[in-house]
Amino acid sequence: MMNRKGTSGVDGETTTQFEANLKERTEDLWLRLRQNRYQAPPLRRVDIPKGNGKTRPLGIPTVEDRLVQRAVARTVEAIYEQDFLGLSYGFRPGRNPHMTLKALRTCIVTKKVRHVFEADIRGYFNHINHEWLMKMVKQRISAPVVLHLIGKWLRAGVMQHGVVTRNEEGTPQGGPISPLLANIYLHNVLDLWFKKRCKKYFQGEAYLIRFADDYVACFKYKRDAENFQTLLNERMKKFNLELVEEKTRLMIFGRFARERKAEFGEKPDTFDFLGFKHVCGVGQKGEFALIRIPSVKSCRKFTERVGTWLKAHRHWKRRDQQK
Repeated sequence: MMNRKGTSGVDGETTTQFEANLKERTEDLWLRLRQNRYQAPPLRRVDIPKGNGKTRPLGIPTVEDRLVQRAVARTVEAIYEQDFLGLSYGFRPGRNPHMTLKALRTCIVTKKVRHVFEADIRGYFNHINHEWLMKMVKQRISAPVVLHLIGKWLRAGVMQHGVVTRNEEGTPQGGPISPLLANIYLHNVLDLWFKKRCKKYFQGEAYLIRFADDYVACFKYKRDAENFQTLLNERMKKFNLELVEEKTRLMIFGRFARERKAEFGEKPDTFDFLGFKHVCGVGQKGEFALIRIPSVKSCRKFTERVGTWLKAHRHWKRRDQQK
């Protein structure tokens, strides 16, 4: 299904305009794809607010290109869904952020977790290495047509103010194929590496929970977490990625965190994940409870959205605004 409200790409064509001659357009598109004459147009760059005055670049494909990307994404997704691990939740069918948060709560509350490691990848979507990505895709996809199209999309570039910029790395966010390619990259760089290489060296329980490029690792022993942090830095550098130092830290967290931190007159640390601040709390019966509070960033985004909507609809009657 195509989003009929989706904005237009560099050609200015809307979904409604494309549907006006749907049969002729799709037949022509199929013919060009079959004859290998399809050219991936550059993406239209739009900067969307990210918070703290920062913006996130978004690449908007044309309607025609979006249609082709979605068709290829469905084919590749069907293959990779058999490979993706259960610890990955982002941009996958039948999975959502609520399931990710539930898995994290279950892990911290019911498992032997005493330390939590949180990390942030600097500009992840902008630093995916094309050469490594294509090697990963070729391990499971052998169809030349699909590989050729993915290569074209990676090299298509972005248009801003009439100027097309070709990128040697990164997958611009905005197209249907982009989240899938980003998932494939971290599936190989992080998920499989954690499960098959790292866990066999850990002496205690260890868990990884990932949603797109946001992830949290939970450990029983501190030395396992410290070894993971050292190995992770080396692993990221190998694949052209870098962790943000100020957003990467190891903390005492879990059912025993409050008592252990109280010995030093301190409060347990907290961490943000998927829009919530996670806090070591106490339940109604005095037992350990993981409490989630909307993060400051999430609250700010919500109030900004509400304010923008109210300004655009202040001519409405008050009762209609309240509805």
